[in-house]
Amino acid sequence: MSRPGLRALIAGAGLSGSLLAVYLARRGYDVEVFEGRADPRAVAGGDDRSINLGMSARGIRALRRVELWDALAPRLVPMRGRMIHRPDGTLVFQAYGSRPDEILHSIRRNELNAFLVDRAEKHAGVRFHFGRRCVSLDRDTAALTVADVLTGERRTHRGDFVVGADGAFSTVRRRMHHGLPVDFQQTFIDWGYKELTIPPHADGSARTPIEALHLWPSDNGLVVGHPNIDNSITCTLLLPLAAERGTPSFATLPDSAAATAYARATFPDLPGLIPDFAAQYDAHPVAHLVTVRTGAWHHRDRVVLVGDACHAVTPFYGQGMNSAFEDCLVLDECLSRHPDDRAAAFALFQALRRPHTDVLADLSMRNFVELRDRVRSPLHLARARADLLLNRMFPRLWRPLYAMVSHSTVPYGDALRRARRQDAVLAVTATAALTGAAWATAGFARRRSFRGNR
Repeated sequence: MSRPGLRALIAGAGLSGSLLAVYLARRGYDVEVFEGRADPRAVAGGDDRSINLGMSARGIRALRRVELWDALAPRLVPMRGRMIHRPDGTLVFQAYGSRPDEILHSIRRNELNAFLVDRAEKHAGVRFHFGRRCVSLDRDTAALTVADVLTGERRTHRGDFVVGADGAFSTVRRRMHHGLPVDFQQTFIDWGYKELTIPPHADGSARTPIEALHLWPSDNGLVVGHPNIDNSITCTLLLPLAAERGTPSFATLPDSAAATAYARATFPDLPGLIPDFAAQYDAHPVAHLVTVRTGAWHHRDRVVLVGDACHAVTPFYGQGMNSAFEDCLVLDECLSRHPDDRAAAFALFQALRRPHTDVLADLSMRNFVELRDRVRSPLHLARARADLLLNRMFPRLWRPLYAMVSHSTVPYGDALRRARRQDAVLAVTATAALTGAAWATAGFARRRSFRGNR
């Protein structure tokens, strides 16, 4: 659908901003994208403080819609399940699902970002401006002011509307909300993270099985590892930020000597997989994790927010990027349904998305507890096996929550409601089975007693 003469300004050339540029260009808009950081295609290694990404069904669908998936797929590493690293050095594999297509796909954030920028620039109407940081917004006139990060020189650009794709600490969101009675919640969790890398062997081979999400769970820390196409694994070491009752934290592990001793005691095989563990620990900063919720995703027909700018979540369900890509697809569908009324399209976009992204925020924190504590539990493993067995027996009637979130495009809130119904059914069935077993045992005992009395 052509929109001749209409101009969209996007603040942020990260994942959602770059993909949305493709969607808007295909709809006929001229698109200007402004980003304070350098062009990701020119930055070796990218951002050392960004967790690797696991592409799942929602992200794949959004990329397929604009014909990008087939070109990206060869750059991804399939993750077929979780590989649990036990303290005794043994590995336990837990499949993600019961079907071959129920897998995740790992990629470095910078590599995906570079791919999206490159593909967006192939559209004649798309222009990227790197080293240009958004500093102000006039929400009523869709005027975006950006500053050159080197010289500080400012320039104001005007468009038909502005997209805030500038992350959890969005300037567009802050300026859009300024002076208005808007609900906004920003919540930091009391854990932080550092990135560490398991390199391949000198001959290029992997040091540990590659086609899985690697987990090192413990009572007082967690390491998550995403594989890369070069057979390295990008690991995220998660710890409390501050000490509490003597537990390990980034505050009590200020240097590599303390961190190495902690890792050897808690994740015994990890230091051996990272020969320069100490150097990496000292070199990489501690990053923080934040959840963002807001009651206003748009201002009339002039401004709209996408991705982390309106619903940042913690990374523990691997859905941040996937939900941001789903934003692009849903916003495009809303613009299609209201081609001559952007205000209605933006309002519909918020109405369709916000209830489900709020649920995702809660699910992400719940999954943090699962990854850290429950994956080692025999009861959790038994429940996971029961879920998979029931899914194989009744594929249309029973689907685990994780599968609905990661391997389907069922809205997050709908997935949670269905999972709760399934939990209720399982609880009733288990109670009935236990009651039946108890009655059977009691009956057997009575019969034995009767025969004995005879």
